[in-house]
Amino acid sequence: MREFHQDGPRLGNQYLDDRLLRSWLRRVLPPEMHARVHLDLQRFGARVATDILALGDAAEAAPPRLVQFDPWGRRVDRIETSESWRMLDRISAEEGLVAIGYERASGPLSRVEQFARLYLFAPSSATYSCPLAMSDGAARCLELYGTSPRLRDALRHLTTRNPDEFWTSGQWMTERTGGSDVSGTSTLASRDGDAFRLRGTKWFTSATTAQMAMTLARIDGAPAGSRGLSLFHLERRDPDGRMNGIQVLRLKDKLGTHALPTAELTLDGTHAWLVGEEGQGVRTIASLFTITRVYNAVAAVAGMRRALALARDFAGRRLVFGRLLSAQPLHVETLADMAVEVEAGFHLAFRVVELLGATECGTATARDAALLRVLTPVAKLFTGRQAVAVASEALEAFGGAGYIEDTGLPRLLRDAQVLSIWEGTTNVLSLDVLRALDTSDALHALVADARDQLSRLTASELAASAASATHALEQAEHSAADAVQAGSEYREATARTFAFAMARAYAAALMLTHADWSLAHEGDRRAAIAAERWCARSLVSELHADDAYRDAARAVALDVAAPVTALSMRAG
Repeated sequence: MREFHQDGPRLGNQYLDDRLLRSWLRRVLPPEMHARVHLDLQRFGARVATDILALGDAAEAAPPRLVQFDPWGRRVDRIETSESWRMLDRISAEEGLVAIGYERASGPLSRVEQFARLYLFAPSSATYSCPLAMSDGAARCLELYGTSPRLRDALRHLTTRNPDEFWTSGQWMTERTGGSDVSGTSTLASRDGDAFRLRGTKWFTSATTAQMAMTLARIDGAPAGSRGLSLFHLERRDPDGRMNGIQVLRLKDKLGTHALPTAELTLDGTHAWLVGEEGQGVRTIASLFTITRVYNAVAAVAGMRRALALARDFAGRRLVFGRLLSAQPLHVETLADMAVEVEAGFHLAFRVVELLGATECGTATARDAALLRVLTPVAKLFTGRQAVAVASEALEAFGGAGYIEDTGLPRLLRDAQVLSIWEGTTNVLSLDVLRALDTSDALHALVADARDQLSRLTASELAASAASATHALEQAEHSAADAVQAGSEYREATARTFAFAMARAYAAALMLTHADWSLAHEGDRRAAIAAERWCARSLVSELHADDAYRDAARAVALDVAAPVTALSMRAG
């Protein structure tokens, strides 16, 4: 009997194999730009499946290590990373993965070109997209608020294509008191000439080997709470190459993102420079968070797309019960459900990318600005949750092999889990959605934009799905109005359900818009089928969180007794 060995999944050119990305770019880019971008992404799509993928795998296999002392007892706090990780840094510069967004050679569409590359790069990069996200966010922050020569020079380093001059930036915000709630930040800043000295402990710092970082601190005498915080730029080493008053206490032992250096550290007289105005740190850093949340959403969709690509290829190789998985109706249905999730997430994430580019280049309308404000947290929270679910489904599609580390497949799930955590958890961002509704005309902007898109559909076969999307938008509007009438606790309790409803309904409009174009210009029903399957789902869940409902939820959540009342007793 011949010995059997199952072939594992293989990756082809990740641009040419991605029908959705190619179709969407063909729709949104002018012909001349599309022709150029298409050729370059074809080249890059081959690269992310070959040498970049190999570097990412090698970096994952050789995680960073902390050397705190040299052989003679001197404190050095050196974090050693692999050659592969450092090569990914050079490739990021050479490929312009941050620079494209600031060169703005294609105006507002420069962000589209940039994020199309990042979408291909992220799943192969061992999460090198994380340092790039923080570097891009820092660059945008310095572009807006960095007025001094030192800050302008840091911006130049962050946005160069020269790998010998390219810098990445860390984001050192989290302290022991918590993550998203920065109001308890205890790091203090003391004046030192035209700069400051920082003292405090940062409990969780990503990209700790970056040349610079952005961090929050409270200037001596500033009030407590968020209003007393200021934003600072610091450089990891001083002009003599020594650590800039920074002690690395330990590297974090994380569930995933093993190649990414993440540390706990102490700032002890660290030289730093103010960015923006004193006491305006939270407002100033908002521009950074917008960028990092967009990266998070695009990385989430990219991870889903990679999981789907591997599962699709394996389905054409795995023979079970006498047939390939790709010929078995139930497995095909599972892959179809995964694909529809990817498409919905893709359209949400890249709509935010479009809005980001327009806002930065001054071509955005007031409605666009309101849309960007609300869709950024919506897209981030929604795709982050999708990424975990799709990765889990993908592992199951491989059977036992999906649970074996040396197949590389468990990384899909381990690395996906962080996407719903960093840059704001699902609950934190759901509450941010409510703030967006309170501080701008965001809900009206979202509903009006979606209705405008649906009103322009021309394909009669999409009419039923468009009606479902329209109904979902009406439900979301009514739910928002009811929540305002019911009070703040009701709104907070239903914030997550409402945010997901907005994501699903708006994604439906985006998917139908693309499907309508694809039917007319490509003669392809695939996008229409995906949109129809999405709209056939329940897009808006019922919102109910009155006092009785919340009391019941509290009893179950906190495992406390719930008294029996006459209303809850069964008659007879």
